[in-house]
Amino acid sequence: MTLNRIDLNLLVGLDALLSERSVSRAAKQLSVGQPAMSGTLSRLRKLFDDPLLVRDGSTMTLTPLAESLRFLVHDVLGSIETLVAVRAPFDAGTDSRAFTIHASDYVTLVLLRSFLRTIAAEAPQIRINIVAPQANYFDPLLKAQADLVIIPREIVGHVGTEYASAPLFTDRHVCVVAGDHPVVGEAMSREQFSAFPHLSATGGIPPSFAETQLNAIALPFRVEASTTSYVAAPFLLEGTEMVAVLYERLARALRGNADIRLLEPPVALAPITEVMYWHPRHSDDPGHRWLRRGIRQLARQM
Repeated sequence: MTLNRIDLNLLVGLDALLSERSVSRAAKQLSVGQPAMSGTLSRLRKLFDDPLLVRDGSTMTLTPLAESLRFLVHDVLGSIETLVAVRAPFDAGTDSRAFTIHASDYVTLVLLRSFLRTIAAEAPQIRINIVAPQANYFDPLLKAQADLVIIPREIVGHVGTEYASAPLFTDRHVCVVAGDHPVVGEAMSREQFSAFPHLSATGGIPPSFAETQLNAIALPFRVEASTTSYVAAPFLLEGTEMVAVLYERLARALRGNADIRLLEPPVALAPITEVMYWHPRHSDDPGHRWLRRGIRQLARQM
C-alpha cells in the first residue's frame, strides 16, 4: 500500500471514530453529517480490511486491530500538526490557538494564575485550558490530549522518561492547622502529630509524597477527612483539631483568606520538584516553545 493511494484525511475520521466509538458522536466531533461519517467508516474498513467498530448490544466496540491503532493514529496526527506548526510562524499577539495543561489546583494557584494574567494582554487570542491530572499522568500526552503535564518528579519517579521535561520550582512541606486550634502552640511534637486527626489533600489514594515518607518512617497518623483539592484543604481546617501536611507556597498564598497557622513538621520531609512534561513532537513547535518559555520565566521568579 502506497501513500499516494490513501486519502490522509481519513486519519482524522479514524481518530474520531476510535476515540468516540460511535459514528454519530464522531460526526458531531468533526462537525460533519452522520451519512458522511458512515461513508468514512466504510472506506476505512475497506482500507484496513477490518470492521474496526462492531456492534455489541447497544454500543460499539473496537476490534483488536482498531485498539492497536488508537495511540498510533494520535501520534501520527500530532506529528502532522507539529510539522505544519514548525513551518508556520507563531505570533502570540495575533494568532489563535488553544493549549491544554494538566496540573493540580495547587500549581494553578501558585504558578498558572500568574501566567494567565501575564498573557491576557500579550496573547488575547490564546486560550489556556487547565485540567486536573489523570491517574495515568502521561496518557494525555501520548493521546495528544494535552500540551503539558505538570507533576512532581518525586511522584512519577522513573515513569515518563521518554517525554521531554523541564523543572519549574521546588516546594517544601509544612503542617497547617486552624488559626484557633485549641491545643497546638508554636510547635508540634511527634506525639501531637500522631494524636491529632489528619486531613488528606489527595483523598489518600494514592498517598501523597509526604504521606509516603511518613509511612516509610512508621510515624503513625490518622486520616479523619480527605479532599482531592489542595486549595480547599486550608478552608476545611477552621473549627477543627485536624492537621494537614501541605505545600508551603500554597499555604502562604492562602493564609490571608483562610484562618490557618503554619508549623514546621515534627520530622524532616523531603521537598518536591514540580516538572513540566511534553511530548517530544512538540519540542520544535514555535507556539509550544512560547508556552513553555512563558511558564518557565514565571517559575524562575517564584
